[in-house]
Amino acid sequence: MTLATLAQVLQPALAGRYAVAGLVTLGWEDMRAYVAAAEAEGCPVILQAGPSCRAHTPLPILGKMFRHLAEEASIPVVAHLDHGYTINECREALESGFTSIMYDGSRKPLSQNIDETAEIVQMAHAMGVSCEGEIGFVGYSGGEKSAGTDPAEAAKFAHQTGVDAMAVSVGNVHLQQDQEGGLDLERIRAIEAVTSVPLVIHGGSGVPVAQRTLLATTSSVCKFNIGTELRMAFGAALREAVDADLSRFDRLTILKETHDPLVAATRTVLRAFRASEKA
Repeated sequence: MTLATLAQVLQPALAGRYAVAGLVTLGWEDMRAYVAAAEAEGCPVILQAGPSCRAHTPLPILGKMFRHLAEEASIPVVAHLDHGYTINECREALESGFTSIMYDGSRKPLSQNIDETAEIVQMAHAMGVSCEGEIGFVGYSGGEKSAGTDPAEAAKFAHQTGVDAMAVSVGNVHLQQDQEGGLDLERIRAIEAVTSVPLVIHGGSGVPVAQRTLLATTSSVCKFNIGTELRMAFGAALREAVDADLSRFDRLTILKETHDPLVAATRTVLRAFRASEKA
């Protein structure tokens, strides 16, 4: 069994100068492909259940799915709750066998975010589980605007909450479909100068690949969340499978043909973080 906590995969990444991918899952097909890709690359992987995933499949079921894949895998697999918004949701994830939770209080005033995150960190640590928090606000492409992370606030947040990983807002946005932007390297350097906590980039799909590698190998950024990029790859493979034979109606037959293309796309994502070279 290779079930791991977030701290168990990020602390070696921090020391070894590489990053681990937090891959946003929506169902069995993608989570299975993600683990297959990580095994092929010989690197750890973080399976993430975000809000849209949880709206489709209950947390207790997702916990069992993640843990089953971890039990069969030869590489470390983290079962991670992404963007938990309430203490009850985080508690349910803990009770469902998740080994890592992310509490997102980033829309709240700093003091409230710190107090609530600290409470959830304490609850998670009591059960041997890791906790990620967010300081600053990572916005959405075409939606809510970001609020950049203030380094002094990041230092205070890390110290007072005890988080195992800290998501920061440094030019990244969720749901970005292109890689034309880039992250604020000066802000990242300022944040890592005042805290030793592993940093997390949400909205990693919008980060140019060269910058992913640069940060993975030269900074405290140890986790990149990747969702949109791989959802696009899955969607393209699914459309091709459907269009290949319009008489087919068995979804299992159709979905099976998304596996290999998604594994290939995921392996390309994982290589940028250079984790397999350190394994």
